[in-house]
Amino acid sequence: MEPVEIIEDGVLLRPWRDTDADAVHLACQDADIQRWTTVPRPYRPEHALGFVTEMSRTAWAEGTGAPFAVCDPATGELLGSCGLISIDRDGTGEVGYWTAPWARGRGVMVRATRAVARWSFDTIGLRRLIWQAEVGNHASRLVALRAGFRIDGRLRLANPASRSDADGWIGSLLPGEVPTPGSTGPAGPGTLAARRAAVFGRPQPTLFATAGAGELRIRPMEEQDLDAVVQTCQDPDSIRWTTVPDPYEYADAQGYQAYGQDAWARGDAACFVIADPDDRYAGTIDLRLSPTDALLADVGFMTAPAARGRGYMPAALVALSAWGCTTLGLARIEWKANVGNTASRRVAEKAGFTFEGTARDGVQHRGERVDVWVAALLARDLG
Repeated sequence: MEPVEIIEDGVLLRPWRDTDADAVHLACQDADIQRWTTVPRPYRPEHALGFVTEMSRTAWAEGTGAPFAVCDPATGELLGSCGLISIDRDGTGEVGYWTAPWARGRGVMVRATRAVARWSFDTIGLRRLIWQAEVGNHASRLVALRAGFRIDGRLRLANPASRSDADGWIGSLLPGEVPTPGSTGPAGPGTLAARRAAVFGRPQPTLFATAGAGELRIRPMEEQDLDAVVQTCQDPDSIRWTTVPDPYEYADAQGYQAYGQDAWARGDAACFVIADPDDRYAGTIDLRLSPTDALLADVGFMTAPAARGRGYMPAALVALSAWGCTTLGLARIEWKANVGNTASRRVAEKAGFTFEGTARDGVQHRGERVDVWVAALLARDLG
């Protein structure tokens, strides 16, 4: 396959040149490129030279790929890398890209990916493009969405950038689905998808709340919390009113910590520990986004026995709910608890949740259907 140049929507895509090696080496020192791609670590000058010469030329010559340098058409400045990292005999190509750190925030890679997609369909006749990225790479996912890809699900990656068992997102794009040049397309700036990609693409934050004369930290779970988590989940009230495993072991606490980390990477939930003014574990609180309604979430919480009755959980629930509505754009947060769990109901009502009624046989609880109380906080309730 003969190398080509493409100029579209303010970007130039051209074959790589020997003179690009220094800029590629500089770009690939970036922490995000090293975290989310499979470039060698550490990335040395010889790696960059090999990429722009031998690797890229071989891909074009053998028809196994179509790697492009993404450049500013006016100045020639290198802005990133985009192209087909593989081409199958069945007419499927896989898109891969990275943006140089000095070119981010300008929509460069969205425009470049659309241009590559159009060329792939219209000129070389591919019938499908796929995109893959490790779960947690929200910046790459947002580019794919804006380029028209439909994110179809998850799969275990064959060659992940981080741990060997990392999962990936996968998306597909067919002819006729590429947004036109200049159009905003799906997940454009200002949309809820863009807003949440910016949130979940960064490390999980620490929130703050005041209870009595002390300040609470609402933070990600740490290893130092695990023993207290085990003790809390072995408490008779925790077993009675929640679905924690019974008996509860240290491995269960480790699994819960891993679940919270994975849920944040996916953008599905935010799982926090409530730490008292001395940074001791006082409970857990989770905000879980609905998979069917982007503006809905539900909350669950559990207080350590030694921390009960101090007002910690209502204060934490207010802080988390405010964060969910203002930062994640939620319109409604729901609370549910088994009928009879008056302690949990008092927490929700103190935090401003409005009791709405009883859902008969509303949840499955330890092998049987049970009635649950339902309350909700709306974004407008926050004042």
